[in-house]
Amino acid sequence: MALTAQEIEALMPDCTELLSDEPEMESSLHYTQLLILVTCLEWLWRNREDFFIGANLSVYYSRQQLKNRDFRGPDFFLVKDTEKRPRLSWVIWEEDGKYPNVIIELLSDSTAKVDKGLKKQLYQNQFRTPEYFWFSPNTLELVGWRLTDSEYKTIPASENAWYWSQELGLYLGVWENKLRYFTVEGRLVPTPEEANLEEIRKAEVERQRAEVERQRAEVERQRAEVEHQRAESERRKVEVERRKVEVERQRAESECRKAESERQRADDAENKADVLAQKLRELGIEPDSL
Repeated sequence: MALTAQEIEALMPDCTELLSDEPEMESSLHYTQLLILVTCLEWLWRNREDFFIGANLSVYYSRQQLKNRDFRGPDFFLVKDTEKRPRLSWVIWEEDGKYPNVIIELLSDSTAKVDKGLKKQLYQNQFRTPEYFWFSPNTLELVGWRLTDSEYKTIPASENAWYWSQELGLYLGVWENKLRYFTVEGRLVPTPEEANLEEIRKAEVERQRAEVERQRAEVERQRAEVEHQRAESERRKVEVERRKVEVERQRAESECRKAESERQRADDAENKADVLAQKLRELGIEPDSL
């Protein structure tokens, strides 16, 4: 019998808990590389809640795929404009039909042929993923593709062999034998550990700068103290000189008063002699005859 869309939807199983069916990573080198890609982007976008990163996770895109067990999980993929939350797999029909915006495959001897052929065609024709990159942790081969007119065209490399990702807003390039992200200004996007070490380094540099400033301030304080002591010594020397001058002035004044007193006594004696001489003359006696 015919069913309505609502009735069919009610009969459809919930596939949000569909487990991933991907094999383990090829080697510890591949695992480390995948960890770097995931943690660096999550650190850079730590304040965002509108993306999902899949790491070695199955992408289920059709029920026929489930029946055929034709599982195709990218090593790394990014879906933008979606809810940031844990998922056991990426089920297209449970995610509003959203396919990955960026896919990165880590090549190995056993997967290179599929990654460069079958998967590239799948991501181009079925997923319509805007950008696809592959990288070999062993040979360091890096190639980028961008969907242009329904077909993947090679992304041109920059002078330093980096590839610009419009979807990420970042460059992808090899640094110390690892695939890393770089900002548009060319700065390396750090891992959380590298960022922490950089913060520690900056804090140490700031501590050393503060210590240099403290020592400089202490030298300035000591210099100011020496200047203060020198000025105080000069002030005391001036004060001693001033007191010496004051003593000399007072001594000179005393000598002046003494001389004035002697002069006054001499004047008094002379006046007395004049008076006596005048009285003697009045008596008819010449003072000189005495």
